[in-house]
Amino acid sequence: MALIADILLVAGALGTALYCMILARRLRRFNDLEKGVGGAIAALSTQVDDMTRALDAARSSAQDSSGTLTQLTDRADGVAQRLELLVASLHDVPMGDEKPKQTELEPKSTSERPLSFIRSRAVGKPDPLILRGRPEVAE
Repeated sequence: MALIADILLVAGALGTALYCMILARRLRRFNDLEKGVGGAIAALSTQVDDMTRALDAARSSAQDSSGTLTQLTDRADGVAQRLELLVASLHDVPMGDEKPKQTELEPKSTSERPLSFIRSRAVGKPDPLILRGRPEVAE
């Protein structure tokens, strides 16, 4: 009886060893970086890194675009206000063939004549700005 028990014990140990070898092979294939789940995990990890970089690039691009859009919007608001002022000033312009009344003021003496700015050119020198009186007009 002891012999039968020993034979059954050795058979059970051999069966267990065979089962462990099969599990070890499956586990090796499972963790293989080329074909198994380990490879899938490695591929997913690289894809996550790529997507993170793409997301960071998109975020920075969106922030730049937002800043540019804000500047353009502010600029457009300024232009719109200027256009509104121009349109409002057009209401003051006479319509049709009417000419606006112009009154010309004649200076009473040479001391009351208005001054004008005249540029004179000299070769090799910067253009000076000279303040002179207007020439008298012969009547």
